[in-house]
Amino acid sequence: MAIALEEISTITAKGQTTIPKAVRQALGVGYGGRIAFRVSDGGVTVCRADSDEDPAVESFLNFLAADLKQHPEAVKALSPDLAARIAALTANIPVDLDDPIDGNVSL
Repeated sequence: MAIALEEISTITAKGQTTIPKAVRQALGVGYGGRIAFRVSDGGVTVCRADSDEDPAVESFLNFLAADLKQHPEAVKALSPDLAARIAALTANIPVDLDDPIDGNVSL
């Protein structure tokens, strides 16, 4: 595999290091962002660690997508009571449709 970017960083006496700016930009992380170090036989890779990722969620969403595709008749409209409860619970939550979406999104 060709190296697209190489940066050198020094480890301090406390075992800390600074992730070089070019690497942070390539990973798309900034202040407060999280990264994951993955160690394998070939060395170490660094990648963005999205804090809201849960390994079970992707499997569950894939299961739901497959089930909806196989059984579209199972999709039912919300009852008026449930729709009213959802509206009441979300009434005071500000929503700006022009706000950018965080994370990866497939449209």
